[in-house]
Amino acid sequence: MKTLIIGPSWVGDMMMSQSLYRTLKLNYPKIEIDVMAPAWCRSLLNKMPEVNQIIPMPIGHGKLALKERYQLGKSLRNSHYEHAIVLPNSLKSALIPFFAHIPKRTGWKGEMRYGLLNDLRVLNKQSFPLMVERYIALAYPKNEINSANDLPKPLLYPKLVVQSQDKVTTLTDFNLSNKAPFIGFCPGAEFGPAKRWPDYHYATLADMLAQKGANIIIFGSEKDHQVGDAIMKKMAYSSSCINLAGKTSLEQAVNLIAACKAIVTNDSGLMHIAAALDRPLIALYGPSSPEFTPPLSDKATIIRLITGYHKIRKGNADEGYHQSLIDIQPSQVFESLMQLLTRFNDQPEHQEK
Repeated sequence: MKTLIIGPSWVGDMMMSQSLYRTLKLNYPKIEIDVMAPAWCRSLLNKMPEVNQIIPMPIGHGKLALKERYQLGKSLRNSHYEHAIVLPNSLKSALIPFFAHIPKRTGWKGEMRYGLLNDLRVLNKQSFPLMVERYIALAYPKNEINSANDLPKPLLYPKLVVQSQDKVTTLTDFNLSNKAPFIGFCPGAEFGPAKRWPDYHYATLADMLAQKGANIIIFGSEKDHQVGDAIMKKMAYSSSCINLAGKTSLEQAVNLIAACKAIVTNDSGLMHIAAALDRPLIALYGPSSPEFTPPLSDKATIIRLITGYHKIRKGNADEGYHQSLIDIQPSQVFESLMQLLTRFNDQPEHQEK
């Protein structure tokens, strides 16, 4: 069965979509899965063994571009797809499979997609509380899975595959020793400081880890480089830290995260990548809730001091931080991280500095 997936446009969502691909491959071993997604997703999709072909989505996020979508769909007709699964909920995301004349087109109801999708599912959000459950449910025939309780357990979590040589090559590219114990920090967040653990807490934690013999790598996009610099300026042992936010490609970041002993991260796309790389990780949550898109890993510890979902884009304390994140102390994160590393026999050797 040749299947086209219209993939999501966000890092975290793209990572969670791999659970669908893994489930489809388990249920239909001979399936061919092609994924249409923004070009930047290639470095993630290349590390998903279930994906047969990556088709770049040339139309920018949020643009209707009806003529371009028609031409793109028409160009796919000779690929003879039997099935399409549309993951975004927008009307425009369902257009290309319709224009491609794919006979079966599956997705959640979303924005009035009657006709565009002919295998339309009506979502009961309470029945499928997690986004990953909503993705996986689309791997099954309509009405076979009526709630998350009907999904086979355990759920197949995202699992990126990184070759050892790719890790060594990327470490070498940045003059990093492949023998050093690295702890990765992901201090950025999409909507600004309200979802970030404060830079001064990251700095304190970095110093505590440096005294244990660990080296710190800071990951993120170019806009996160400034917060990485702020962390290093507040450190006593800044020589044990390197700020690579904005300095790596996404593929290089994936390779380096795979080389880390553990990750400390805010609620972000990189958190989901670290989870898919099976790295022990501490996920720090404030106003955003882990109840919908938690890190999908048995090696993840979530630290959060409040409950519920708070739709907050601006923090309520100095520098825009949210008080619930300020209240998470570095000592608590350090102890949780040490417990996690001990549990997986990966604790850095003690080395006073």
